[in-house]
Amino acid sequence: MLRDLRYQIKLFSSPRKEFYTFIKATTGFSPLKLRLYDLAFIHRSASSADIMGQPINNERLEYLGDAVLGTIVAEYLYNRFPRKDEGFLTQMRSRIVNRSFLTQLTFKLGLNRYINSNTNSVNDSSHIYGDVFEAFVGAVYLDIGYQGVKRFVIKKVLSRHVDIEQLEHSDTNFKSQLIEWGQKNKREVTFETHENREISQRSLPFISVIKIDGLTVANGEGYSKKEAQQNSASKALVHINSSTSI
Repeated sequence: MLRDLRYQIKLFSSPRKEFYTFIKATTGFSPLKLRLYDLAFIHRSASSADIMGQPINNERLEYLGDAVLGTIVAEYLYNRFPRKDEGFLTQMRSRIVNRSFLTQLTFKLGLNRYINSNTNSVNDSSHIYGDVFEAFVGAVYLDIGYQGVKRFVIKKVLSRHVDIEQLEHSDTNFKSQLIEWGQKNKREVTFETHENREISQRSLPFISVIKIDGLTVANGEGYSKKEAQQNSASKALVHINSSTSI
């Protein structure tokens, strides 16, 4: 009761009342740490800096949400399919947390309407929506804890928007889909795959850059060349499907 009273005071005194009401309707609970949800929708292209000079954007929340989401989905699949082997569980988890699929979930939940972005980069636009979904999960986790965010993901996302049977039989060979698109539309699609020379905590061993008619449209990383190509092709397909100029 005290939580609800605090929420109502914050909500009705906030200029972003409509946004916070949307958060409550989407998650099914009254959020308290409102600043987290503001942060979850700020793409790095719209970053500002705090008093310490640190960037204010959703990248840290995205990192956290990625880990939390992966754990929830793995546990959900493990409990739902007690007779399925490790290969099936891994494949289904990969398809659910895939960037392209997370982009679809972002639109289904309506999160895309609140994204704060100033980017014109095709590479950024190809994964910005999936990043926001992960950052949103990170915000929910920090606000109400693991059990709360697990209830949200299972009841509001997986149960309503994920058809496991359909997903099991879907075509997730994004490289072949992209090549087929290029042949159908008479466009030259090339993959440039090599070892990743970028040294950072989150970089992966291989990177694949996709060009369409000589112009770079997406890149993706992976633990193998094949995985890097699949990840970059997935981003390219998201860009193609959301663009009117390619």
